[in-house]
Amino acid sequence: MAVRLDELAVPVIAAPMAGGASTPELVAAVNRAGGLGFLAAGYRTAAGTAEQIAAVRKATDRAFGVNLFVPAEPGDPVAVAAYRERLRPEAERWGVRLPEEIGPDRDDWEAKLGVLLADPVDVVSYTFGLPTAAEAAAVRAAGSFQVGTVTTPEEARSAEAVGMDALCVQGPEAGGHRGTHRVGDEPGEVPLLELLGTVRTVTALPLIAAGGIGDGPSIAAALRAGAVAVQLGTALLRADESGASQAHRAALTELPETVVTRAFTGRPARGLRNAFIDRHGPYAPPAYPEVHHLTGPLRAAAARRADTRSMHLWAGTAHHLASPGPAERIVTDLWRAARGA
Repeated sequence: MAVRLDELAVPVIAAPMAGGASTPELVAAVNRAGGLGFLAAGYRTAAGTAEQIAAVRKATDRAFGVNLFVPAEPGDPVAVAAYRERLRPEAERWGVRLPEEIGPDRDDWEAKLGVLLADPVDVVSYTFGLPTAAEAAAVRAAGSFQVGTVTTPEEARSAEAVGMDALCVQGPEAGGHRGTHRVGDEPGEVPLLELLGTVRTVTALPLIAAGGIGDGPSIAAALRAGAVAVQLGTALLRADESGASQAHRAALTELPETVVTRAFTGRPARGLRNAFIDRHGPYAPPAYPEVHHLTGPLRAAAARRADTRSMHLWAGTAHHLASPGPAERIVTDLWRAARGA
């Protein structure tokens, strides 16, 4: 099960996009292009993760990865309650009920680790933090290559210390959640290419570049800056195999601006700026996954009515470059353009 990121036929990794955008079909399509496909286990149960792994294995015989969300410490219940009161009039307007009590949620962490130890995959990556040294050692003993998501040199040091085999260096341009290791941390603003350089000064581990990469020249620039591969998320959202909704796909071309907000989940995440973010972003507490669960009914209602003014529409800064079509062709075309650059 040995994986060498520097030996990928095409040094492109499909970003694991939780919430449905990453599908087994997308994993297989990126693999066919010569890259490395990834499943997102975040928000899924252990059983649901196992089902997706089985589906990928039916669709491809090449290496693929699974990403896990590392559990966070509980948020401040008083701050969450205050945000609930702020959202309540909006919930009443749309006829939805906000949860009054939100219990502990570890995202089925232990059970998902159990799945990956019993039925190992080629690559396991982590977002929002790191496994314990003992957990990392168990995954390593099972034969999986491990990748830690980092946003600072300090996080990179921690990832190497716990036994990661490579690092995904996520710049501020990235769409979706920032991979900061603590919920309350404000994400850094050092651009990706500069961040790659600063992380390289503290570790010799292979680096994957993520954030705002949407065309050939940006892929080439990241590789020149020292990355062994690039990770693409937003660039694949409009692909045929993506699980993104039609409203989300359309918004990528219709809404011009992205911002980082805690409005939807309590964790900083980059998405297309809309009215919900403008109304509530400044008041959202750093409480994840509590805010994620709190806004869930509102987000579901907005999705049902395809209301892009209220939906969470994760997107990176290069969202305007995302193109439709088969993912295999998208990756192939991007790599051809990168080689030309």
